[in-house]
Amino acid sequence: MEENGFVVEVDGLVKRYREVAAVDGLSFRVKKGEFYGLLGPNGAGKTTTIRTLYGYVPPTAGKVTVFGIDVTADRRAVAARTGVCPQDNNLDPDLSTLQNLVVYARYYDIPRREAERRAAELLHFIALDGRGGEKVTKLSGGMQRRLILARALINEPELLILDEPTTGLDPQSRHQLWDRLRALRARGLTMILTTHYMDEAERLCDRLLI
Repeated sequence: MEENGFVVEVDGLVKRYREVAAVDGLSFRVKKGEFYGLLGPNGAGKTTTIRTLYGYVPPTAGKVTVFGIDVTADRRAVAARTGVCPQDNNLDPDLSTLQNLVVYARYYDIPRREAERRAAELLHFIALDGRGGEKVTKLSGGMQRRLILARALINEPELLILDEPTTGLDPQSRHQLWDRLRALRARGLTMILTTHYMDEAERLCDRLLI
């Protein structure tokens, strides 16, 4: 994080796919400990924007800085301190609930014993105690979304990016996930949320970019 207190700084971001401008001149800043929302309809460029934050999508123009690091210059340094909760369910169906967390932890070179400890704590946090041995295909949609959230937290990130985390969930499952996100906000974790639900943005976010 830079001395000015901002975890994320986006200045004049442009992303083009041939002749199509998915993002055109976007600028915003996210403070440490803030829950920041990107609100807009499908196709507005929200996912493209956040993918530039962790280096998955290189910008066509503009500058993206996270933790004071130019993402295009050192993507790995940013990724090591960031957790990402994608909108798609990309859990491994061949692994158990616990194994999905422990195996993912290896991408961050977390020792197995420490990974198992963190995984057990996270399963408790997302209210999946006792479900660690089950295949993820046995979990409901809401449970799987909570597991994806837990996986994004396995490296104890300083920044959590959430891309439409409640899309497709029933109201009860949405509220359960909201409760976990509020708990993370209370801990002071910096979070960025993309959503097209106005009520979700209103309930969770400190500031919004529309």
